[in-house]
Amino acid sequence: MRYFVIGDEDTVLGFSLVGTRGMVAQNREEAAAALQTALENHDYGIIIITMDIADMIREEVDRYMFSETFPLIVEIPNKATGGVSRDLKALVNEAIGVSL
Repeated sequence: MRYFVIGDEDTVLGFSLVGTRGMVAQNREEAAAALQTALENHDYGIIIITMDIADMIREEVDRYMFSETFPLIVEIPNKATGGVSRDLKALVNEAIGVSL
């Protein structure tokens, strides 16, 4: 199982230093293409995507995060989000439409 990262240039470069392949995305079209590329390669078991890029293609990301078991999609903070991650409870509430 391999990792694939989608994000800004700094994030992708950082992950490449430890051998993780990835694609830089700066707009919605690039983000969607990068996600499609990652999903087409069944060697990638975990797709790491920065939160700002995931927000550009929220519908596609949520489809896989909440309905598919494989690959696992993990959102990470980056400098665009100020290094702050989302509250897991808020993500679940948003996904199911019910406040827990």
